[in-house]
Amino acid sequence: MADVENKETADSQLGQRLRHRALSSESAEGLIRSVDVFLFDCDGVIWKGDKLIDGVPEALQALRCMGKRLIFVTNNSTKSRRQYMNKFGHFGLDVNEDEIFSSSFAAAMFLKLNGFPREKKVYVIGEEGILEELELAGYIGLGGPEDGKKSAHMKSNSLFEHDKNVGAVIVGLDQYINYYKLQYANLCIRENPGCLFIATNRDAVGHLTDLQEWPGSFLGHR
Repeated sequence: MADVENKETADSQLGQRLRHRALSSESAEGLIRSVDVFLFDCDGVIWKGDKLIDGVPEALQALRCMGKRLIFVTNNSTKSRRQYMNKFGHFGLDVNEDEIFSSSFAAAMFLKLNGFPREKKVYVIGEEGILEELELAGYIGLGGPEDGKKSAHMKSNSLFEHDKNVGAVIVGLDQYINYYKLQYANLCIRENPGCLFIATNRDAVGHLTDLQEWPGSFLGHR
């Protein structure tokens, strides 16, 4: 047992050293030359909230000049690919919609590629990004920011109504989360036969502003 523990400790220490070891100029150039496609996260890598991270424009331009393909991925579902393209443009970065892969888009494509029936509706605990991608994929989305204005009233002999034709619930980051949405999603999942439950991400926190971390999806955990 002691030998196993010592090996695990040694492996952990080696991993720490490798992660923190800086590449030499020659090694960095060799690595870049050997890669054709670069994947970039967005929050905390390209920007923090509404602040562009220093050096990003120069780095992206250098890679493009070398003929590298760039793909920007994010599990922040609050925006659609179109909305993210506009955010890149706001920072003066020329990024096409086809170069963006967001979790809002992934959720809509999951339904489409798995043959989710067009006549079924989707309830969203999330924001406009999911609703827009659902519409582009040909689905009807319910909920979202609009239901953030509603209240659930728990009274004796009262019945909380929900759409029996909802066939999937998608959950992502939602600044307008409330008990109404939780109950609506709960009823869809528990009472609508075969209703799917899809989470766009499980982040406990996110770099949503430049000074602080904020709570991520309420599905997140540490």
